[in-house]
Amino acid sequence: MTVARTFSTAGRVLRQLSHDPRSIALMLIAPSLLVGLFAWLFSDQEGVFNQFGGGILALFPFIVMFLITSITTLRERRSGTLERLMTTPLGKADFIIGYALAFGLMATLQAVLTVTFAVLVCGLEVDGPVWQLGLVAVVDAILGSALGLLASAFARTEFQAVQFMPLIVFPQILLGGLFMPRDQMPEVLSAISDWLPLSYAIDAVNAVTAGDEGWDLYRPLLIVTAFAVGSLIVASATLRRRTP
Repeated sequence: MTVARTFSTAGRVLRQLSHDPRSIALMLIAPSLLVGLFAWLFSDQEGVFNQFGGGILALFPFIVMFLITSITTLRERRSGTLERLMTTPLGKADFIIGYALAFGLMATLQAVLTVTFAVLVCGLEVDGPVWQLGLVAVVDAILGSALGLLASAFARTEFQAVQFMPLIVFPQILLGGLFMPRDQMPEVLSAISDWLPLSYAIDAVNAVTAGDEGWDLYRPLLIVTAFAVGSLIVASATLRRRTP
C-alpha cells in the first residue's frame, strides 16, 4: 500500500460522488430527516426523544453509510472498474483504504450535520460536550462504512448487499441496547450483544448524553474503532477483483 495511490483512490471516489446528488442527499440529509421524524413523532411525549434520541443518533448514520458504501463498492466490481484498476500497481489495500477515506470524509460531514440538527433543531439534551457527541457519530458512521466494505467483498449483486442487512445490521439494532438495557436482556442475548459493535456505539452516545467521561466514554469508542479497523483489514484480504 502506498499513500499516493490510496489518496488517488479516495479522490476518484469523491469525484464520482460529486456527480451523484442522490447518494449525497442520502448520506448527508436522510439521517437528519429521520432523526427529525422520530423527534416529531414523540413531540407530545415529554422526555421520550431525550431518552432514545442518542441511540437513534447512532443508528441512522450507521445504516445509511452501510448501504451506500456496500452498494457503491460492489458496483465498482460488477462494472469491471476494479478489475481494470488491479491491472495497475494499485493494491487491494489501496482500494479499500482509499474508499474508507472518501466515505470517512462523507461520514464526518454527515455526523456534523446530524448532530447539529438533533441538538439545535430537535432539542436533544446533551449533558456532555457536543463535540464528543459529534466524535462518536463520526466513528459510528465510519463503522457503517467499514462493515459495508466488508459486506461488498462477499456479495455478488446490489440486492445481495442489501440482503446482508438482516445478518449484519438488524441483530445489532435489536440487541444494541436501544430498546432495552443490555444488562437486563436474557443472559444469552446479553452475551451476543457484547460482540456487536453497534452496542458500543450506542453505549458511547449514551455516555455523552448522560455526561459521563473518561473510560465510560472512551472504552466503547475504542472498541467501535477496533471493529472498524478489523473490518477494513478483513475486507482488504477478501476483496475479489470481479464478480463471478
